Amino acid sequence: MAVKLRLKRMGSKQRPFYRIVATDSRNPRDGRFIETVGTYNPIDKNNEVKVDKEKALNWLNNGAIPTDTVRNILSKEGIMKEYAESKVKKEGK
Repeated sequence: MAVKLRLKRMGSKQRPFYRIVATDSRNPRDGRFIETVGTYNPIDKNNEVKVDKEKALNWLNNGAIPTDTVRNILSKEGIMKEYAESKVKKEGK
């Protein structure tokens, strides 16, 4: 099963709101998911992002592949940097 971290669209017409979820890559965009990792609100002036760092790092360490948009969001939050550093530490042991 290929797990991806991707956006699930919520909200009404012209008012998108997204959840960052871990899901099987074969499921549809707004379909079944395994776990919610965070939220992203592009309508807010600050592009409000809330991500559970522990859950995100856990999924990345277990082999989940983030989509391009989610990778950008996680990079801005500093999570991808932590993930890369943890990989280097593991390889260095």
